[in-house]
Amino acid sequence: MAAEPVLQSTLTCPHCGHRVSETMPTDACQFFYDCKGCGELLRPRPGDCCVFCSYGSAPCPPIQQEKSCCR
Repeated sequence: MAAEPVLQSTLTCPHCGHRVSETMPTDACQFFYDCKGCGELLRPRPGDCCVFCSYGSAPCPPIQQEKSCCR
């Protein structure tokens, strides 16, 4: 039986360092996120499927469960 995925992730803005805890969606990828600190629009880094995989403290639920993500 697979472990339940972590649904809370702390996003850290690479531009200003602002941190915020968010609940990750389980049925869709989040490609964009507006930083509440500096207003910068965050996008996934090349090779990552979503902003949580790029800037979060935990990768998105499908990646945690070693499933195909967002494709």
